Amino acid sequence: MTMTALQPAQHDRHDPGSADAARTASAAELMAANINPRTGLATDYLNHFNEAIMLLELIPDMPDCYELFLEWQPMSYAEHFIKSNFKARDLAIASYESAHPNVRAEFDTVVATMTSILVAVGDAMRAVHQDRTRATLAEQASDWVKPLVGVAGAVINGRDQESNVDYIMTH
Repeated sequence: MTMTALQPAQHDRHDPGSADAARTASAAELMAANINPRTGLATDYLNHFNEAIMLLELIPDMPDCYELFLEWQPMSYAEHFIKSNFKARDLAIASYESAHPNVRAEFDTVVATMTSILVAVGDAMRAVHQDRTRATLAEQASDWVKPLVGVAGAVINGRDQESNVDYIMTH
């Protein structure tokens, strides 16, 4: 069974054969690689944001941890997988690049929102000098980004927009 939910990428910036691999990967191969066969996306990318959340959650109790949070840098989907030890990283990147444009656009919008929040909070933490202010920034950012990680996970797992709203409202 070939992967039909994925659409061909207009161009592949990585291995030229990887887009073909994504289009011909079976649903079983994608699932074995922890890539959703319906969306072509992998939840492993969310670890990048969960790391930032974990660091933010440490700041109120351990104020010096803000310096660790400031080391966090945004990474694109491809950058995350290129730098990771994810076994099927080439397939994950190719599947993302071949994902249906609407799925990718929705996912990329959520990712851009999380990234902009985290970058803005990092900038604000650099500008302030009181631990309590940094703790407040960390708590607010965590409260904003956590539900967005859930929304991104819902997109990865194939929930539609209406389901995403229902999910947020019930959690």
